[in-house]
Amino acid sequence: MAVRSESSRRAILDATLDLLVRDGRRAITVQKLTMEAIAKRAKVSKATIYRWWPNKAAVVIDAFMENHLAHTRIPDGVPVREALLTHLKSLISRYSGPQGKLVAQIIAEGQYDPETMANFRARFWHERAAAVEKLMRRGIDEGVFRSDLDPAAAAQMFYAPVYFHLLFGGSPLDDALAEQLVDMGIRGLAAHPPADEES
Repeated sequence: MAVRSESSRRAILDATLDLLVRDGRRAITVQKLTMEAIAKRAKVSKATIYRWWPNKAAVVIDAFMENHLAHTRIPDGVPVREALLTHLKSLISRYSGPQGKLVAQIIAEGQYDPETMANFRARFWHERAAAVEKLMRRGIDEGVFRSDLDPAAAAQMFYAPVYFHLLFGGSPLDDALAEQLVDMGIRGLAAHPPADEES
């Protein structure tokens, strides 16, 4: 029974992503997505969906997370700069396509629905922020960053520009942006200033 339930849950999440990002021109927006459409695509009843999720937004957030997190992990066992650059490149790569449009819609939906925003923060943002802050603390411990650095503020400095470009369409979301953010960020937060800046 547990295997069958997990199969239904997986079908619901896959159906949600199919409707939102995988159908190309036929993709629908989060606002227009309905529980009926998800149930029909997943070949389950609406009651089955409500067994796991209280509303449409919760389904969308989980569908986004399961797909997104698998492709944007922070690598272990590599230098801080490499881990940060790898993660930023994978994040930007995902956000440059349909996943970026989806997360932008979730954020937009949250502006009118506090419950959606609270859910997104709790289920996605806080966990990712904690993972990046952990990387910042490792950078402090290894002497990459200054010892007086606030890990939370440093994490925001690296990641806020990605969301700015995603939501406002600034520079292209590509590897060059990731490299620029990492180079500027590490230079500005370095434990020791570059030789040409020393007096």
